[in-house]
Amino acid sequence: MLQQTPVVRVLPVWHDWMARWPTPKDLASEQPGEAVRHWGRLGYPRRALRLHACARAITDEHGGEVPADHATLLSLPGIGEYTAAAVASFAYGGRHAVLDTNVRRVFARAVRAEEFPPTATSVAERRLAESLLPELGAARWGVAVMELGALVCTARAPRCADCPIAHVCAWRLAGKPPHAGPARKGQTYAGTDRQCRGRLLAVLRAAHGPVPKEALDVVWDDPVQRERALDGLIADGLAEALEDGTYRLPHA
Repeated sequence: MLQQTPVVRVLPVWHDWMARWPTPKDLASEQPGEAVRHWGRLGYPRRALRLHACARAITDEHGGEVPADHATLLSLPGIGEYTAAAVASFAYGGRHAVLDTNVRRVFARAVRAEEFPPTATSVAERRLAESLLPELGAARWGVAVMELGALVCTARAPRCADCPIAHVCAWRLAGKPPHAGPARKGQTYAGTDRQCRGRLLAVLRAAHGPVPKEALDVVWDDPVQRERALDGLIADGLAEALEDGTYRLPHA
């Protein structure tokens, strides 16, 4: 839930999920559409489907226990390098480099004297992160660097005066050279297919059963974009078209 989403937005949804589905087995027993429904407005709802599929794999293949082994975690649906490292490190105390946006920014500035890291995580970044891991307390180290990036070494207004490593930060010592790569553009949302998909999905989440096409048509004026967005939801497994012309959240 925390991938690309601030903690303040995640917390109420997370509390709801933990109360509703405290174990992977509890989530796995539900229809995937219920995971989508209770994902709410967190964004990137395909993550809800992946989380549901992951819960089923954990239940069916691992006796309902989340694996501690990094390689095993990577084999689960929807689990990538970041999530596998985070679970193995934070939940089980493993020694793994957890590279989220905040950590990558701290390392780019403190070690490489660059204002921002590359758009995609590189092999060089992973090697650097692994070389900096302490032999003991790697999980605490990971949390500390994450918090440093989230609260102090922020993207837009870094608080260098409050930074505990300012005296050794390569970027600060180099005079804070500006980002040399392409301009970093914020994502637009208004009027996009993402916004249209969100409105269509909101109708399906609010209805505890199939909804007629008319209920979807009224939430977006552009019929071409609306149909494209609806087709995308169906292709992504977030919605189902029934034979009677109605639509619903996925069942499986």
